Amino acid sequence: MLGQPPGDFDNHVRTLSTAGTLEVPAGSPCVICKGSRNLCGKDRCPLMLKFYSHSKTQKLFNSLDLAGMSPPGIFVGRYGYPKVDIGPLVPPIMGDTSLMDTPELWVGKSIDEIMDFRFTLVRGKHRIDAFNFEKSGRIVDYTRDLALSVNPMEVEAKFLKRPSGRLILDDEVQPFGPSARLKDLDIGNPRYDQRVEKAFYDTDLRATEAVRSLYQDGVLISKIQKAFSVGAFGVGKNRRFVPTRWSITAVDDILGKGLLSETKHNPLIEEWRVYDWCQLDNRWSILLMPTSWRYELIEAWYPNTAWNPRGRKVDMISDHEFFNGRKEYAHIGGCYYAARLAVNELLTAERRQAGAVIFREAHPGYIMPVGVWNVRENVREALKVQPRCFETLQQALAHIAGRMDIPMDTWISNSGILKDYLTQRRIDDYV
Repeated sequence: MLGQPPGDFDNHVRTLSTAGTLEVPAGSPCVICKGSRNLCGKDRCPLMLKFYSHSKTQKLFNSLDLAGMSPPGIFVGRYGYPKVDIGPLVPPIMGDTSLMDTPELWVGKSIDEIMDFRFTLVRGKHRIDAFNFEKSGRIVDYTRDLALSVNPMEVEAKFLKRPSGRLILDDEVQPFGPSARLKDLDIGNPRYDQRVEKAFYDTDLRATEAVRSLYQDGVLISKIQKAFSVGAFGVGKNRRFVPTRWSITAVDDILGKGLLSETKHNPLIEEWRVYDWCQLDNRWSILLMPTSWRYELIEAWYPNTAWNPRGRKVDMISDHEFFNGRKEYAHIGGCYYAARLAVNELLTAERRQAGAVIFREAHPGYIMPVGVWNVRENVREALKVQPRCFETLQQALAHIAGRMDIPMDTWISNSGILKDYLTQRRIDDYV
């Protein structure tokens, strides 16, 4: 279900031992199925998908030393905060690895492709105090260098034990492979993105201002998120390391609110629009309404999908806000803020204001969570297509109903925005 601990998305899915062999609990249907009979109901066995990706590279992880080109990638954990593990993400390969940690380039990639290159990334771990990281040694400096670097960098990591452990799957962050505690770390000569470097050395610049300025200068959101995570922004005395999971949502929220402060005062669009999109067996319809700002994300998770593995019916969850925004963190999580940012990018480009309701059906082909980027980038792509335009809400909803498997009455019953619009009387009703 939504809200499960990262990676614990099926009682039947099981772990990979450090030797790359399959381990299943007694009584599991996996013991009988062995990935060949689809007894769990999925089109493809998620355990075997992980196993195949892992087994391709497991032989490369049998050493205490690992040399490779980091994309560059880093990860900051959240458990035990402010005492957290930080460190590089390093694949055991040389060459141009930039694709491995640039989610803006992943639209159109299959789950198999994403898992293949993400599971080759080994995470080195070094314990620090996120509030007092300056005293944690050169591993901190090197991790920050990686986060600020513009190109892949050669990294040599020495571990206390050979990399092992659970493969990380989380709906907020991109997946990656095994991990190990660092004994030592060495990197090549970093070359900073000059725009990020300028913000890094400006210790009087507030973090929010740095994030928005870099975005306006064309720096990729994924690059901004990494720099934010290693305490590269903000007033000097307030800088700290931020868990990767939190930094992703923080940057999406900061940017979305910045754009929204402008789009809220723009003239309304003049028609009802629907943008349709499908990727990774996720079906999207994005409804833009000729109203003042209001926003909702509604997700429907089919049985045998990443966050509804054992269910027998579709699970639906939604969050919304009206013109004045919301104070509570969205139950849906980071996806809410990622999609809100994407919508406001379009409205900013058009210098218009609108309400937005995003319909998302996650079908059984979406067997593994791949990170919140999936929502941001696919909503961005959806809003690039030519929309269908309608004169009334009823016409727009009829179109969406023709694309989605779930009846429109069910969508409306799970929607705060649509129920409000359909039931509340307005001044226009009396004209």
